[in-house]
Amino acid sequence: MPRRIGYAPGVFDMFHIGHLNLLRRAASHCDHLVAGVLSDEMAMQAKGRVPVIPLGERIEIVRNMVFVDEVWPENVTSKVATWREVKFDLLFKGDDWRGTTKGDRLVADMGKVGVEVVFLPYTAHTSSTMLRGVLESRTLSKNALSNGTKTTVSPSE
Repeated sequence: MPRRIGYAPGVFDMFHIGHLNLLRRAASHCDHLVAGVLSDEMAMQAKGRVPVIPLGERIEIVRNMVFVDEVWPENVTSKVATWREVKFDLLFKGDDWRGTTKGDRLVADMGKVGVEVVFLPYTAHTSSTMLRGVLESRTLSKNALSNGTKTTVSPSE
């Protein structure tokens, strides 16, 4: 049986349990896992903001996960273009993409080159966006307190 190569793209900013879960689950579906770490420019296009953690550090963090065999710095928007370079058999995405316009388009595009898109459980209780929001909220509260302005921070923060 031929070796199955999997590809798991992501920004992997402020690495958290959701990233860990995605990579661990992806590794269980393939023989060789390539993690695609989006460049700052690609992250800006995909998420509308530049990552907090620099690309080199994000690559180093992901590279050191025991179930990641290889890291690919992703600098193009097209997963088909990435496939031409990496030659993977499976592409992994969180199941929050399932049934969406972009998810359906990804399945169709990758199907044309023989790649199966595998949707893995999305860790809903944490995300880099959520972490960024908590940090910004705490920074605003801290700044307001240092300026003598009273603010309220909810207990969940």
